[in-house]
Amino acid sequence: MAGSTFGKLFQISTWGESHGKALGVVIDGCPAGIPLSEEDIQKDLDKRKPGQSPFSTPRKEPDQVEILSGVFEGKTTGTPISLIVYNTNQRSYDYTEISKSYRPGHADYTYNMKYGFRDYRGGGRSSGRETTARVAAGAIAKKILEEIGVQITTYTLSIGPITVDKTHFDKNEIFSNFLGMPDPIAAKKAADFLMEQKEKKDSTGGVIECIVNGLPAGVGEPVFEKLDAMLAKALFSIGAVKGVEFGAGFSAATMSGSQNNDFLRSNTEGKVEKLTNYAGGIIGGISDGFPIECRVAFKPTPSIGMIQKTISTEGENIDLQVEGRHDPIIVPRAVIVVEAMVAITLVDYLFQGILSRMDRIKQVFTNNEKKL
Repeated sequence: MAGSTFGKLFQISTWGESHGKALGVVIDGCPAGIPLSEEDIQKDLDKRKPGQSPFSTPRKEPDQVEILSGVFEGKTTGTPISLIVYNTNQRSYDYTEISKSYRPGHADYTYNMKYGFRDYRGGGRSSGRETTARVAAGAIAKKILEEIGVQITTYTLSIGPITVDKTHFDKNEIFSNFLGMPDPIAAKKAADFLMEQKEKKDSTGGVIECIVNGLPAGVGEPVFEKLDAMLAKALFSIGAVKGVEFGAGFSAATMSGSQNNDFLRSNTEGKVEKLTNYAGGIIGGISDGFPIECRVAFKPTPSIGMIQKTISTEGENIDLQVEGRHDPIIVPRAVIVVEAMVAITLVDYLFQGILSRMDRIKQVFTNNEKKL
């Protein structure tokens, strides 16, 4: 299977299936000397793992990570880091009937058309459980970003018709409620709405917002590999994502140039300031030094308890009721997944940026000569 590797200089390759023995990731290109423990990675995995709220699948998985290589005496060695998370609570028999039909909204039909064969146990590689490996890799990327003062804040912006009121924004609330919302009032309304959907055996979607602070200007590549293009690619690679926008996003189409342009000023210290940030921190595919702002739209969970119309693998029209353990909403557990993919992309582009100017290359080698 092609397409399981992402990145150039900071590269990740994920492997494993929802109901296989384990999932994992190999990270190549991580610099030596970064303090790293399994506990550092586990903190992020605990934010993604199932069975923690009334709004996530009851499948109980500890998602305990093990570092197999690339770390010695608590620090990265510069060699490939291999991480593994064992599956311990598979119930593959829940999917026996699904082996004979195609679930609406899932990749069952398209996988069969591509490979002529599919792992029907939870969707195999197309399962949301694959994101466990991404989160583990993202935890390492975030450790690198912390070293240079880049911070990422990610949260649930909306669930169904309920949207966070930014005047009630409380960062501490993000992981204090089950829904990852920084607004306790909106979180309560969203919880009530989700309970209604659950009673109807239905599901809903939502939007995740991600804000990056501290990224310097000049990160990114022009033309085909713009920073926003690669961030969008990273985010669209998350299975349930249906839309990504930066800054003003789609609303920019309704604005005039005089409204949409971010006017620049020089402050009293001689630093550049922007009066607005409709560009979302990226212009011409390159960071402008201001906060990167992006929003990611997630579709409703396709596995619902309602009877749905579909076809069997033999082409017969049938009615299907999906059994098993499923999230009524994907969004809250995807908050840390979005954060991971943004972090991985930024680290890869920061490393590429070092090679884009001769003065930076000379600076690195001059400093090394002094140390020798």
